[in-house]
Amino acid sequence: MPLTPAQSDPTAAGPGSRQRTYWRKVRWLTAGLMLAWALVSFAVVFKARALNFSFFGWPFSFWWTGQGALLIFLALVGLYARVMSRLDVQYDMDEHD
Repeated sequence: MPLTPAQSDPTAAGPGSRQRTYWRKVRWLTAGLMLAWALVSFAVVFKARALNFSFFGWPFSFWWTGQGALLIFLALVGLYARVMSRLDVQYDMDEHD
C-alpha cells in the first residue's frame, strides 16, 4: 500500500507535528511581546504624570516617554530575533543559503 505525500513527509502539518508545535510557540512569543509593547506604549505612558520624580536630572515622565520606551522597544525586537533564531534552529525551520 503506497503512502500518501502527507504520510511520507515527516515535516507535513498534522496533529502533533513539529510544525504545529513550532507555530504555536511563535504565536505565544508574538502575543507575549505584543502585550509587553502595549503595556509600555499605553499603560506606563498614560500614568507617566503620576511618576513625578527626578531621574538623571530630568522628570521621570519626560525621560520615559522620550527615551525609556524606545529602549524597551529595541530590547523587544532584539529578544524576538534571538528567540526566533533559536526556535528556527531547534525545529529545523531556518533558511539554508
